[in-house]
Amino acid sequence: MPATRRAARATAPKTDREAGPAADRGVSQAAGQAAGHGTGQDGPTSGAARAASPDAPPETPADQARESATDPAGFPMNLQRVREASGLLTAAAMRRLDEDLTWYRDLPAEDRSYVGLVAQAGINAFTSWFTDPDRPPHGVSEIFAAAPTELTRSISLQHTLQLVRVVVDVVEMHSDRIAAPGGERDLREAVLRYSREVAFSAAEVYARAAEWRGAWDARLEALVVDALVRGDGDDSLRSRISALGWSGRGNALVVVGLATDGLDEIRTAEIRRVARRAAGDALVGIHGDRLVLVLGGEGDLVAAATSLLSRFGTGPVVIGTQVPSLTDAARSARSALAGLTAAPAWPQAPRPVMADDLLPERVLTGDYTARATLIAQAFTPLQDAGGAVLETLSAYLGTGRSLEAAARHLYVHPNTVRYRLRKVSEITGWDPLDARESFVLQVALALGQLGRG
Repeated sequence: MPATRRAARATAPKTDREAGPAADRGVSQAAGQAAGHGTGQDGPTSGAARAASPDAPPETPADQARESATDPAGFPMNLQRVREASGLLTAAAMRRLDEDLTWYRDLPAEDRSYVGLVAQAGINAFTSWFTDPDRPPHGVSEIFAAAPTELTRSISLQHTLQLVRVVVDVVEMHSDRIAAPGGERDLREAVLRYSREVAFSAAEVYARAAEWRGAWDARLEALVVDALVRGDGDDSLRSRISALGWSGRGNALVVVGLATDGLDEIRTAEIRRVARRAAGDALVGIHGDRLVLVLGGEGDLVAAATSLLSRFGTGPVVIGTQVPSLTDAARSARSALAGLTAAPAWPQAPRPVMADDLLPERVLTGDYTARATLIAQAFTPLQDAGGAVLETLSAYLGTGRSLEAAARHLYVHPNTVRYRLRKVSEITGWDPLDARESFVLQVALALGQLGRG
């Protein structure tokens, strides 16, 4: 027994003085196993004890494999097995891609070969990381570096995540076959850890891409809205509108009002989402203290604009002229902005108010479009109608809107005046008997008379 203890103690490390008692206990246990007391329920005799005891049975290959898989000194065996199985894993990954992913089967042969390179790069990246688990694993961008940049045009970021998931699943599925006996758990844990890190990397790439795309879309949207406000309608505007995903279905109109306080990017994005639910297509722009909404779709755009009133600040909200397409929305924007400038001249205006309902006030601010619209929609049709309709309207407005006074001025019966005023309403759409609409007709009449002179 003393000789055996000395032999076992000779195998213990001599440099760790603080571990002396523990080492002695370990040596005693090893010596006991060497003497025949360490078998049975206490497990097989360790390699160190066998080396210390000349009477111990020789170490079998299974014992060597078990110790090399669980002992840090035997880690290279698992690593070597993973390296040797890289071809098997790549082939299995390609089969899974072809079985599970429809978009992969639809790719051209060249792109499928590039995806194979990516799958192989992912497996090689795991092997490289498995060599040194303390260093950070390769990210998704590094794995995709094996393929040309043109591949990004064929597969989306969602496809990228599916590809990474398939590769990780294949490695995890084959871990029991690859690992050395007794090392299956270590390999599975390594795969799980690696897949977690790659998933975080993919999520970071996705978040960064989404943030970058969101910022790019916001800048592009601001350029489009600014171009519409300025009245630009060149070919570049069409391409920008297409890049923003505008469907082009139905009509379009522009809504303008004061912006609320503290309107930041988050609130602007919320307005955009609500506007798209209301109208189908929507663009949002901030111009100084003004909020500009461009709505499009096949539904009732005026009703959609009305439902968004709470998104504006205090003050008037003006809905521009409805136009057939977004490329014509510059005309709607001009009318809405002119109406917002002229709205204070009509304190009783509804909210929202149509820009065409503010034509007289817009004329007072020098809006040439409003002037031309009033002449074209009111004065010219009445002038062309004949039958003294225009003369009757002028007499009615000039005598304080009195039917009897107009009848005396024209030497006709008051019922005749009433009949002719109904004709005015049918021709122009504005009723002379209504106080507000008679004001619109009076401005139109004045503008027409000035044009005659």
